[in-house]
Amino acid sequence: MKELLYLMLGLTAGTLSGLFGIGGGIILIPALVFLVGLSQHAAQGTTLAIMLLPIGLLAVMRYYHNGHVNFYIAVFICLGFFIGGLIGANMAEAFSNLVLRKAFGVFLLIVSLYTIFAKN
Repeated sequence: MKELLYLMLGLTAGTLSGLFGIGGGIILIPALVFLVGLSQHAAQGTTLAIMLLPIGLLAVMRYYHNGHVNFYIAVFICLGFFIGGLIGANMAEAFSNLVLRKAFGVFLLIVSLYTIFAKN
């Protein structure tokens, strides 16, 4: 029965990712910690694992069809993400679960406040 929960989490994250262009981690990491009971480290590692597959392929195809994908920019971001992911994973392993979870929460708070109050 947990598999149904996992499928629903994926459907929710995918839908919101396609709708808002957000990373699934904003949805999945808190859900995996608070609904499934994973540690912050396990939630982050599991969320990164889903990016190994072409999970966003259909959404990208739709955006590309409407002229909303810049592959030139995407290639450079992917290269940076590839290396940055390793750097960030190494940094995360140095923190306790509690510190990492609180840091993630502060990050989400800052992003949400900026999104709400930004003038442009």
